[in-house]
Amino acid sequence: MTRKRQYGEVANLLQGVVNVLEHFHKYMGIPQIRQLSERVKAAQSELGTQILADFEEAFPSQGSKRPGGPSNVLRDACLVANVLDPRIKQEIIKKFIRQHLSEYMVLFQENQDVAWLDKIDRRYAWIKRQLVDYEEKYGRMFPEEWCMTERIAVEFCHITKVELAKVMRTRAKEIEVKLLLFAIQRTTNFEGLLAKRFTGCTLTDAPGQQQKRPESPLDQTNPFLEDEPGDDGGSEKDEDLTKPRKPKAPDNPFHGIISKCFEPHLYVYIESQDKNLGELIDRFVADFRAQGPPKAGTEEGGAVLPSCADLFVYYKKCMVQCSQLSTGEPMIALTTIFQKFLREYAWKILSGNLPKSSSNSGGLTITSLLKEKEGYEASKFTVDELCLICSILSTAEYCLATTQQLEEKLKEKVDKVLVERINLTGEMDTFSTVISNSIQLLVQDLDAACDPALSAMSKMPWQSVEHVGDQSPYVTSIIMHVKQNVPIIRDNLASTRKYFTQFCIKFTNSFIPKFINHLFRCKPISMVGAEQLLLDTHSLKTVLLDLPSIGSQVLRKAPASYTKIVVKGMTRAEMILKVVMAPHEPSVVFVDNYIKLLADGNPETFQKILDMKGLKRSEQSSMLELFRQRLPTPPSGADSGPSLSFSAPTPEQESSRIRKLEKLIKKRL
Repeated sequence: MTRKRQYGEVANLLQGVVNVLEHFHKYMGIPQIRQLSERVKAAQSELGTQILADFEEAFPSQGSKRPGGPSNVLRDACLVANVLDPRIKQEIIKKFIRQHLSEYMVLFQENQDVAWLDKIDRRYAWIKRQLVDYEEKYGRMFPEEWCMTERIAVEFCHITKVELAKVMRTRAKEIEVKLLLFAIQRTTNFEGLLAKRFTGCTLTDAPGQQQKRPESPLDQTNPFLEDEPGDDGGSEKDEDLTKPRKPKAPDNPFHGIISKCFEPHLYVYIESQDKNLGELIDRFVADFRAQGPPKAGTEEGGAVLPSCADLFVYYKKCMVQCSQLSTGEPMIALTTIFQKFLREYAWKILSGNLPKSSSNSGGLTITSLLKEKEGYEASKFTVDELCLICSILSTAEYCLATTQQLEEKLKEKVDKVLVERINLTGEMDTFSTVISNSIQLLVQDLDAACDPALSAMSKMPWQSVEHVGDQSPYVTSIIMHVKQNVPIIRDNLASTRKYFTQFCIKFTNSFIPKFINHLFRCKPISMVGAEQLLLDTHSLKTVLLDLPSIGSQVLRKAPASYTKIVVKGMTRAEMILKVVMAPHEPSVVFVDNYIKLLADGNPETFQKILDMKGLKRSEQSSMLELFRQRLPTPPSGADSGPSLSFSAPTPEQESSRIRKLEKLIKKRL
């Protein structure tokens, strides 16, 4: 049968002979059995040599072309090869594929015009035609389990990868980013096509193939919050991106089988992104100058700057694109570029456009405080400038949150061994600084607007006040500025409520100590003057407690942390005035009352109180000596300091005290 090339019958019989012989394996010591075994091996060897020769004749390595169609003899020979030594099957496959791709090696030699990247499509068009041709002519000649079509495609990929790497090394200076991306895109498209057509079962013959999941399309809204609830623009594919599970499409076992050769040249892509992002930042700067800052009363007022979203959408596009090209060092290089331009955006677009604060607050007299127009001019920033600061603050907050998400996404994309090198903490700190500076500007602005009123308060002749009336003009001025600025800031920070609360707390922490310092400058003070100041202080305290919701139609309870600061600070101011109102004789009672009300062991504070009362230096000396004697000894182990233990009264207790004080003042009047 072998000599007659009746391979069909041979395949069936040989398989049976081999199966029977296996049962006699332990009897090989018997000469007859051993001889039979050797005859079977000889027959297998003869068949292997003959079948290889038949294939060489049908598909010569060099010389004449392939015959027009398959051969039934060769088809049956493949069945025999399945029973023979595996090396016979491997040799048949190797010879056939080499012969099948020999034309490709000639057509796309390195020195040929079609070998360059701009004509990379022709390579993939050629193999597609060859695979169709193979299926038509030889599809039934090889057993299906040999996966010959896939093997041809895989060998084509290995050859192409080597040839492309060779030609790119030779012509590296000619590689431009558009050409490189074109070649990569066409190559990854082809790899995707292979994944749809083949299973990748033959890739075990070529170890080292990396498997990576394909990327989903970009989200058009927040580029790093694909699965945010309530996002109408989201899609199912978008939602998959943020989840650790695999996307609907299976992993592509062919990813990188050719495109890996482009990785050494990705520096061209990275340099291009550096240039593009630099131009993008310059365009943002130019657009901001041309369009001007967001205007108050418009949709843009206080909103996140649109350039911010544009920047992060571009970042995501680059990140996805680069991760499809490589998840190694190029991703680290791209991250460095991202960091550079996050800082530039923070400096040039955000910090660079914050209004400059001026120290010229201008002096105000009591008369001018009554004039609303002149009082308004004390505010340094216009409404549009306040709106701009809020807009920059909101943008910085968006950048801070989105930069954190960018860092997480980069860590997901990059190789595990490189994850530790992804760190955007410095850039997040930069945006945090912009937020702090913005809040500080808002605080300074309102603070400065109130300064002339506080100066006017300290310059009033409080010793000459004869009647207690309504709140003083300086209080009216302060309240006016608060009512002008705070609603604008609150409305423009509606989307970042926590930073509005921070603004309120920082302003209060700045204003109250300043108010107390100016209170100490009011000297000397008569009893009636002190009563007037006490009413003024209560008016300011009421306004400060209402500060977060002042001028708002929706009344919200102020945060407890904020209320505590106001109550503690303004209660101290009230206690100072109560001590001033108290008679200084007998001295012991006065000193004990001071220690009880103010709980301040600092002699300098006590000295200021005595100055406010208008006591002579000789009287002050004896008072100070008595004060030092009457101070309670701090408990052992406690930290010694100027402040004594003092529990601040609750707002309800303070309100009750103020009402009693008001009744007392009315009786005196």
